[in-house]
Amino acid sequence: MTYYLGIDAGGSNCRARLVDAAGRAIGEGKSGTANARIGIEALYDTLRDTVDQAVAEAGLTPAQRATIRAGMGIAGITRPGVREALADLDFGFASAAYATDAQIANLGAHGGEDGAILIIGTGSAAQLRVEGRDFTIGGYGFPISDEGSGAALGLSAMRHALRALDGRTRKTPLSAAVTERFGHDTAQAIAWMDHATPRDYGTFAPLVMSYAEADDAIARSIVENAAGHIERFIETIFERGAARCSLVGGLAPRMQPWLRARTVERLSAPLGDSLDGALRLAGFAGFAAGKA
Repeated sequence: MTYYLGIDAGGSNCRARLVDAAGRAIGEGKSGTANARIGIEALYDTLRDTVDQAVAEAGLTPAQRATIRAGMGIAGITRPGVREALADLDFGFASAAYATDAQIANLGAHGGEDGAILIIGTGSAAQLRVEGRDFTIGGYGFPISDEGSGAALGLSAMRHALRALDGRTRKTPLSAAVTERFGHDTAQAIAWMDHATPRDYGTFAPLVMSYAEADDAIARSIVENAAGHIERFIETIFERGAARCSLVGGLAPRMQPWLRARTVERLSAPLGDSLDGALRLAGFAGFAAGKA
């Protein structure tokens, strides 16, 4: 029997799903950060740990492990030299195929067929497959890109909060909530910003969304601006020839109500998740693998 293993290796965590030839989920694994930026040795350790968890849960023998066909979507795989380094790694499998984490998410969302996803999380980017060709739109990195993302919401909130402390704009409940984290002290806020990452800025996104939903004027303007960027993203996706488009990512459910009805009508619900896409990358052709 051949077994199939899907891995979604991202900046937050690494997940694995192991299925048999019939698509029944028989093992899972989860570990920490698996972005290629952590270095190939650290990445291998995380991948191996996640794989070993899934194989152990399934109770596979070494001989059965050797029949596994794996598909791995890895954040940062496009960095120079990463694919070549991955090709030299040994997991004890029959085969291993690699792609970006966005590519497996897109494969999962559209059942392996043509389509696009717009990822709205800490960052933002679109992944498209049109006539079998894969390409991206945006995703150049914060703060140059990532329009409409959690990090962008957080940065806008910080700008407003600092201007409110200066007296250059009126204070709102949002600005007070943001500056409260720094004791309403501009110096402390600047010291934090000197080392803040996109994920740090993204921690303010739920706050911005909550105050926007409560009708805070500044929060609403920030979210409405983000929604405009997302709508332009979606328009561009269809202009580039995508047959379907799904909105995915942690911020997607809260942003969708801020989009115009005609934009939402063009969106399609995802058919599967990133691990479904990874399993398709591995060669498993079943629909919604592991969920039957």
